[in-house]
Order: sequence, then C-alpha cells, then structure tokens
Amino acid sequence: MRTIIIGGVAAGMSAATRLRRLDEHRQITVYERGAHVSFANCGLPYHVGGVIPERSSLLLQTPASLASRFAIDVHVRHEVVAIDTAARTVTVRDLEDGTDRVEAYDDLIIASGATASPGASAPHVPTHTLRSIDDVDRVLEVLTDAGPEPRVVVVGAGFIGLEAVENLHRRGARVTLVSRGRQVLSPLDPEMATPVLALLRDAGVDVRLGVTVVGADPGRVHLSDGESIETALVVEASGVRPDAALAEAAGIRLGETGGIAVDHRHRTSAPHVWAVGDGVEKRDHVDGIPTLVTMAGLANRHGRAAADDVAGRAPDAAAPALGTAILGLLGSTVALVGWSERRLVAAGRPHRTIHTHPASHATYYPGAESMAIKLLVDAETDRILGAQIVGGAGVDKRIDVIAVAMAAGLTATALSQLELAYAPQYGSAKDPVNMIGYVAENLATGTTRTLQWHELPSAVDAGAVVVDVRTPAEYATGAIPGSRNIPLDELRARHVELLGRPVVVHCQVGQRGHTAARLLTQLGHDVRNLDGGYRTWAAGAAA
Repeated sequence: MRTIIIGGVAAGMSAATRLRRLDEHRQITVYERGAHVSFANCGLPYHVGGVIPERSSLLLQTPASLASRFAIDVHVRHEVVAIDTAARTVTVRDLEDGTDRVEAYDDLIIASGATASPGASAPHVPTHTLRSIDDVDRVLEVLTDAGPEPRVVVVGAGFIGLEAVENLHRRGARVTLVSRGRQVLSPLDPEMATPVLALLRDAGVDVRLGVTVVGADPGRVHLSDGESIETALVVEASGVRPDAALAEAAGIRLGETGGIAVDHRHRTSAPHVWAVGDGVEKRDHVDGIPTLVTMAGLANRHGRAAADDVAGRAPDAAAPALGTAILGLLGSTVALVGWSERRLVAAGRPHRTIHTHPASHATYYPGAESMAIKLLVDAETDRILGAQIVGGAGVDKRIDVIAVAMAAGLTATALSQLELAYAPQYGSAKDPVNMIGYVAENLATGTTRTLQWHELPSAVDAGAVVVDVRTPAEYATGAIPGSRNIPLDELRARHVELLGRPVVVHCQVGQRGHTAARLLTQLGHDVRNLDGGYRTWAAGAAA
C-alpha cells in the first residue's frame, strides 16, 4: 500500500509520522513544494526579532532524518500540480529542473495548507511575507542591508501582523502598521481592542487604521489617505486563505468558506482522499457550521486523525473547533476563544456579556498584573459562547481553563465551582475564572441586572441617573460625563436623593457597583450595574 501526502509542516508531517507508527510496511511519500518539510512556522517572526537566535532551531526534521527514523520518502522542492482521483495518480513537478512525472497512490492525504491572502496592498507593491524559512531569510537580508533603525511597514493588524510588528520593533525597526480595518485585531470586540492599540502606540508604533497601501516608489509606499511613508521593507500580513485550487481542479468539493469540505473523519468527496490542515473546513463549536480555523494545534490533531482512518483505526469524530488563540505583544498577552459579541449580534443570537478586571494573583503578593476578561454567555442556557482576555501574567492560564470548560460543556455559572490551583504567587482564593462565574450566576438567577457600556447613552436618554460610587479622589481622575458621585459608603444614607428615577451605578471595575446595586435594589430602587465599571466604559468610549 502506498500513501502520498501533499505538503509537510504541521498537518502533513503529523499524518506521515503517525501513519508510520501504525503501519511499518506501508510506503509513505511526502511531496513538499518548499525547501523545508518540517519547520516551526509559528517561530519564524521570533527569529526575525532575535528571540530565537539560531535559524537551525526552526528546522525540526529533514528529509534525511525522516528517512532514517521513520522510513518516509520525502521530496522537497516538488509540487503536486494535478490529481486524478479516478486513476488514483498525482502529477509531480520537480521545481529544480521543471520535469513532471506521474505517481500512483492507494490513499492520498492533502495537507496543502493556506496561502497569503491578496491583502490590503496594491498588486504592484513589492511585499514580503513570514510564512517560510526562505521568507525569513529574505526579510533578514533586507533588514541587514537597510542598516540600524530601518523604517518598515506592516500591512495587516491581525495576529500575524502584530507578531511581525513586535519582532521588528524588538529588532530596532521604526514600524508603521497599516490596516484597512478600524481597529487592531478584528476578532476582538472594540472595548477589548482599545488597550491593544494603546499598547502599540505607547511603544512608538505608528498605527494607521482605515487605510490601505495603494502604490509604491523605491523606498516609499503611498496610502489611500494621500500620505506616503518612507520604508525599506513592506511585510504583507493581512491573513491567509485556503490553498484549495489543486483539490478544486481535481473535482474535490469545496465548502462555502472556500476550504476543502471533509466529513468527521477528514475524508473528502473523492474516494481514498483525505484532507487536513489550514486549507480544510472545520466544524464550529458554537453553531456546528463549517468554518475556517488556521491553528497549528488543530492541524497536528487532524493530521494524526486522518492517519488513523487511513490505517483502518476508525478515529473518533473530529471535535468542533473552538478557535482558541493567544498572542504575546510588547509584554502583554491577548487571548480569545469562541465567538465575539460582534459575531453574536450579527447572527442575532441572544447573549449576556460580562466584563471583569481581576489581578493575575493575590494583590498582596508582589508583582500582580491586571487583566480584562470578557465572557459571552447564551442568555437562555447559560452556555459559554466565547471569551476574550487582555492583560499581563496569567492570561494564558485563564483562557485555557475557559476553553476546557467550553469543550466539556460546562455552563458559565459552573465556572464558580471549579477548584483551581491556588497560592498567592499564582492566583487568588477566588480565581478570576471563579469570579466571572459568580457574576454569571448572579445574572442567571436575577440577583443583579447589568448594563453594557454601549447601552448607557440610551439609558440616560430614557431618564436614568448615573451614579459613580467610587471615592471622590477616584472620581476626580476621570468620570462619565453627567454622572453623580455618591461614594459607596455614603449611599445608604443618601439614597433618597435618587428616588423617582431609574439608576445606573458603577465603580472602577464593577465589584463595588454590584454591592451598590444590591443595596439600592433592596431599598426599592430600579437599578442596574454598569458591567465592567468605569474601566470598561472608558475603553469602549475610546474605541
């Protein structure tokens, strides 16, 4: 039996090595059009930034090592240019000499991945990407020739673009970030993206939103707003799209997303053909609809599962994709899982929103760092629909806990009951995950009612009075226009000042606001707590 695998790196090599461990006698052949079949593509920007100093550290396996350990026949700089699913053959082009040959297979696994999207740059603007070892070599050559503190333009403010920005900044480049979107990191909701934008600008990154690159002259690019920018290098990081042209030409069905359509065992519409990796549709965790998720973890997992199916092991059905992602940026961390509020609103899906601003560990222990957490919850079932976290230490731990809870089907209220590791230097006796679970429970049971930052103007127009329950000193540092300052400790004695009007209370982050709301509710007031407090309102107002 012969299995041919198109493409290496995460999905292809996971499939190849897993298949060898299951079947010692099968002939396994991998064709990779690039010069390297197994490399740490997620580490490429960090080599540019010098965090990973040795280029060799990025090279995980070579054709020789794969042949020695796994008896896998690997051909780099070989591109499969056609698939004949009826004859069960592929046409392979040697990119060194341009010759073609036809190879037969019993089973075929397509792991062609994704390719850079057309992007926000004009077609005639010379750009570089950071998707392969060769890409990085070319970028480093340009930067070396440009001398100290070169000017660089990065096009695209998504995860890939911000990783490029951080590492070019670390290298000493003067970076301009250009994005056609009105915010950085479009998967985030606007109030969660605001601190990320502030972080970039505080570091000296020139962020240009709502513009595109429309032209270029030697050493300069022109923007759609009429400005031009001096630059030695343009990095195209506007995102990726499925590399599915080969499959489509072979008559293999694509989904509505443009990715290759597969079943729960990663089988395509063609017999004896599987597809895995970034070029393939996944099933979304929230609504079960096909979606595109380009994550190395999924690529590895699905490559392994496809190998199991090829070997006749009948793997479990592919788990839905959560889209869990994380980014380190200029000393901070941004992480998300599931759906954003923007996506829920667009889908017309009822939901509750919860914002908190906890510390990474007990505040009495030195070094605690603040984070902002946003949890999105199904309004009827209490099911967790998504989460976003921006902050310092501890963000990775909390997003992983929430991702596991989503995968396990735990409700938002159930987060309050999780028994998590605690010591003062690692967390709090009430962990941030527990705390957001308590808020979810209060909302689910009707113990408290909240108002979102973007709902405040409508509430004021309807006659509500906004009461800031922080201290006078806090109020003096910044306040919501038109709000009244009645400190929490004076509220019981002064609540009569608020009779006859609906009340919106708030503090800095929401906790004292909750206490104020409970007090006023029991004293007969129609009251709601501004979710996430002044800090969330300020971030939303600045978006």
